[in-house]
Amino acid sequence: MKSSVGGLPIQGVRLGAVKAPVYRNKDRDDLLLMAFDEGSVGAAVTTTNQFCAAPVHVLRAHLASTPHVRFWLLNAGNANAGTGEAGMEACDQTVAELATNAGVAKDSIWPFSTGVIGEPLPVESICHALPRAIDALNGSVDHWERASRAVMTTDTHPKLRHIQCVIQGKTVTLTGMAKGSGMIHPNMATMFGLIASDVVMSAGCLQSILAGSVRHSFNCVTVDGDTSTNDACALVATQTAGHRLIDDPKSPDAQQFASALSDLCDDLAEMLARDGEGATKFVRVICEEAVSDSDAHTIANTVALSPLVKTALAASDPNWGRIVAAVGRAPVSEIAIERVNVWINDVQIVQNGGRHPQYTEEAGQAAMNPPEIDIRIAMGAGSGYCRVMTCDLTKEYVRINAEYRT
Repeated sequence: MKSSVGGLPIQGVRLGAVKAPVYRNKDRDDLLLMAFDEGSVGAAVTTTNQFCAAPVHVLRAHLASTPHVRFWLLNAGNANAGTGEAGMEACDQTVAELATNAGVAKDSIWPFSTGVIGEPLPVESICHALPRAIDALNGSVDHWERASRAVMTTDTHPKLRHIQCVIQGKTVTLTGMAKGSGMIHPNMATMFGLIASDVVMSAGCLQSILAGSVRHSFNCVTVDGDTSTNDACALVATQTAGHRLIDDPKSPDAQQFASALSDLCDDLAEMLARDGEGATKFVRVICEEAVSDSDAHTIANTVALSPLVKTALAASDPNWGRIVAAVGRAPVSEIAIERVNVWINDVQIVQNGGRHPQYTEEAGQAAMNPPEIDIRIAMGAGSGYCRVMTCDLTKEYVRINAEYRT
């Protein structure tokens, strides 16, 4: 990983985590406020699930109204999805209450929710907790750590990292946290990516760079093939780093920032896959030499999503026929089977569409045993490339999701 563990303070960012409660029977923080100094601008990429949650609708509307953002309001334990007009009203109530308490415009507040779908949002609990969350606001590393725990649901540990780069002689800092362990699949594959930076950048440039970073990170991770109703990756720029404004996403300064952001998003996305519900193995599915990057993504994604491949990984079973079967059913226009080569880690299992002549079951077993596995598929058709991150599928995943509400 290119970023570092933990958070660094970002000038113009304060965080306050409290117990609302949203969770009925858990003694933990489940409400988070992130406050940004005046002048901060934001960017966001949200779920493609058409049954998206009320807070996603509100976030999109507020971002369309103004790029300026003063607060992110997050709760864990309740998704406020599948709740119809009542859910929209509930979300609006919490936003309005925060706007009144903090003295800011409603459209400068972005709401986020994660948790059980279909349950009414506990508006009264959240609204009563807002003054405590405001009083708790602080920009310290400890508050970043507490915030990263407050948004967890089935996660086994918080996901908090930072990275720095130099722009125009000034150090620019990015701190990001993610949450997600199940219901993870590309197209804002439930997950949050929440990133703050002191970079001085226009909102349009920020949005362009975030979209590019998400495409190759959060949208290239899958745990179980279920795209959440609540996914969002959001980025705020507090404009405090002290360099000149960056407005052109193709400029060298913008590309320097984009490189740091991509590394941070990539590492946070990897943490999601490693913490997949019940996971015992982290897996990279790499497709190269495809006709296009799009075809490579489709092929890698098909393999990464296959329950048969994922259960074989859980059992350390070198059943490579499942891999080539998944490659063959990938919805791309044409595959030249006689050009396909496949490796598990350093062991080549397929050569020119058939079993490699030197392959042995013992070598395959040795390749499948480690807790970290690369499945590399060379299509021999072009220069298209994609890497998808995933994990194995275990009995523990079934138990976690069978007992999620009980």
